[in-house]
Amino acid sequence: MPHKIGFVVISSSGHEDGFSAKELMVHAPTVNGWRSSRLCQYPQEIVLQMVERCRVRKLQLLAHQYMISSKIEFYISENLPEYFAPYQSERFRRLGYVSLSDNEKTGYKARELKSVYVDAVGQYLKLTFHKNYINRYNLYSQPSREKLIDHYLGNNPDDLALDGIYLGTIFQVGERLGRYEVEKRCAVEKEDYDLAKQKKQQMEEYRLKVYQQLELHSLLDPELMIRRPPELPLEPMVYSVSPRQKKPMQSPQHEKTEAQKTEPLPQEKPPKTTSPEPTVPEHSTSPVAQPSVSVEGFPKINVEFLPYDERPLPAIRKQHEDGFAYLEPEMNEEDISDTPRSGITGEPEPLTEKALREASPAIEVFGEALVAGAYSKTWSYREDALLAIYKKLMEMSASTSKDDLKNMLRAAVFLIRRAIKDIVSSVFQASLKLLKMIITQYIPKHKLGKLETAHCVERTLPNLLSRTGDSSTRLRIVAANFIQEMALCNEVKPLQIIPVHLVQPLKPNSPTHLAMSQVDLVERLLKDLGTENSGFTIDNVMRFATGALEHRVYEVRDTALRIIFDMYRQHQAIILDYLPPDDANTRKNVLYKTLFDGFTKIDGRLTEAELRAQKKAATEEAEKQKKEEIKVLQGQLAALKEIQAEVQVGKVNIIFDLILCIFCGERDESFTEEGLDLHYWKHCPMLTRCEHCKQVVEIASLTEHLLTECDKKDGFGKCQRCSEAIPKEELPKHVKGKTCNPAKPEKVANHCPLCHENFAPGEEAWKSHLMGKDGCKMNLRRAHTLNKTLLMQPGMDFLVRSPSVGSKIPTPKGGLNKSTGRTYAKR
Repeated sequence: MPHKIGFVVISSSGHEDGFSAKELMVHAPTVNGWRSSRLCQYPQEIVLQMVERCRVRKLQLLAHQYMISSKIEFYISENLPEYFAPYQSERFRRLGYVSLSDNEKTGYKARELKSVYVDAVGQYLKLTFHKNYINRYNLYSQPSREKLIDHYLGNNPDDLALDGIYLGTIFQVGERLGRYEVEKRCAVEKEDYDLAKQKKQQMEEYRLKVYQQLELHSLLDPELMIRRPPELPLEPMVYSVSPRQKKPMQSPQHEKTEAQKTEPLPQEKPPKTTSPEPTVPEHSTSPVAQPSVSVEGFPKINVEFLPYDERPLPAIRKQHEDGFAYLEPEMNEEDISDTPRSGITGEPEPLTEKALREASPAIEVFGEALVAGAYSKTWSYREDALLAIYKKLMEMSASTSKDDLKNMLRAAVFLIRRAIKDIVSSVFQASLKLLKMIITQYIPKHKLGKLETAHCVERTLPNLLSRTGDSSTRLRIVAANFIQEMALCNEVKPLQIIPVHLVQPLKPNSPTHLAMSQVDLVERLLKDLGTENSGFTIDNVMRFATGALEHRVYEVRDTALRIIFDMYRQHQAIILDYLPPDDANTRKNVLYKTLFDGFTKIDGRLTEAELRAQKKAATEEAEKQKKEEIKVLQGQLAALKEIQAEVQVGKVNIIFDLILCIFCGERDESFTEEGLDLHYWKHCPMLTRCEHCKQVVEIASLTEHLLTECDKKDGFGKCQRCSEAIPKEELPKHVKGKTCNPAKPEKVANHCPLCHENFAPGEEAWKSHLMGKDGCKMNLRRAHTLNKTLLMQPGMDFLVRSPSVGSKIPTPKGGLNKSTGRTYAKR
């Protein structure tokens, strides 16, 4: 069973005080980890000794948040090389290297956990740290490692069997094979592929010869070699021909076969199954004694468990030219019915060495054949591989172990990430279908938890977002809709991953379609999720939106405006803290002018442009009304002259000219038509102008006018105590106030609407109250009258006031202005 194994640090290039490499041996939150000495020379090295000889399948390193090496190389060895010994460089075999992120995007706050999949055997592991990334926190140019973990190590309990006579021989064999490997790599670097194949064949032949001489084939675990996913075809077998034999193969008697290459070191034994133990034919030089070779005569070794450098070359179509023989695995009707090729003949091309390294986790789960389909250059193979994975996951039993379920999920997500970037629409949509099934069905069915859901979303979301910037409109819409659907999914929504990712600031040089899709997704999801426990907050949304206002594309800026308007409707004044002040300088920018005008409309107020237009319209209306008032006054004056003429003819011959005000009785030689109009409009103490409709009315009938005739009569109510007209919204306050003086009955006393006082009843009492020296203090026109002498004759009283009750101003011939004749003029 794969398990974690301990190790000790036996040497290091150096360390800072308190950060020794020994810290790597303990895994706990309080451990400081290793840190090199300040201003050290590169590269820095650490050598680890594992507790026993083992097979390493996976390494994990936890990097520091800002002391980060740009590259880390891994070497492994069976024995600890002695310094200054010959061939010391060959004792450590290079496994490869990994590059680390500079962590700038996270603000140097997160730590990167790097997983490295390897397949190597040894006891000593050397790590070489190259020059660190330069940043403002790492002042002394130091690399650092918080923790180092060896994972998935297989140890053979029969390892002691190699301590005797075999150990020295195996050491020599390994040294020779390593020499072949170096020569092969040099040939590859020089692009001499014929020589590289020759070295590969020499390695195969030499390994087979050693197996047969030492009879090592009996130590190989057949169950480990033939373990394959049950639904996929077996890996094809490759056999090598001796380089001495240069003629084409003609008959089985002339064939010189070689067993499938296998890891020359003991493997961990998994649980035993009913599989028969494979046998390897003994080496023989006699053509007659050696039978014809068939597929069943060799163990079916799963190459995914071999080191990368020892896997067979993917030679299929050129096996005769290259000296290889390719044997197709036999397939019965049941196998054909289960194949995921959807009726397509042939098989996808083999994986390259780079693809094998990259997809090794997926190969361990799904097998090389299925992964080769996912990596194929033919789009139909890629689509069928995804559909096969879909079917495989749907058929997973609930009794399967959690580890197997998680491994299968992560392998599927790895292939989905690649398929999302596929340019073929059907492959892209098949990847979305598979991802949706994993999130909504596979994870809930097997109760894998939020951690696996988060893994699916975090690994696929960047690729999905990149597809929202696709040149195809249809694919952009499909990708954006899928992201929105995934964000609203019940399994993904509580994680708040997608909203947080979407509000990352837009890059100034981001592609147009990508930026438009991102702001559009933020707008749509903001309406669906809001800012409460959704991943969206006022701060991150407003920072994103204000940054989008500066984007070069108009559509992005316009969408950002709508986002800010939506936020303002919900949060009002808080939004203004993220914007510049609303002043003249800011409004010179058309964008901010539009923004602040939009806020004004949301508040229900008028914008500056609307206020200017309204003010202009009011001025024009005032001019128009003034002209109409003059016209009405002239008509009323003509009517007054007619009445005066009728009185003169019918009753008495007036000695004096009718240069007289019929309300206050004042005579003045300046009372021409225009002078009398001016007197009524400004000076007559018996009249006043309504503040609401600008009509001239008698003070005695002002209350009745406000309640029945005024344009604003609906806004007034009658106080039951003082009988005055009071605005309805002020009526409750008026009743409780001191200004409400109860009115007496009309026969007992008159009630003044200006000073609110009661005085003697009758018509003449109004004149005394409004014009007398001790009269109404609130009548502003009274002072003008007191300065003049009233000229009245005894027989002319009927001219001063008509005995009728109501209007004291004659109505023009054209008709009454309102329902009664109480008004004199209309403004």
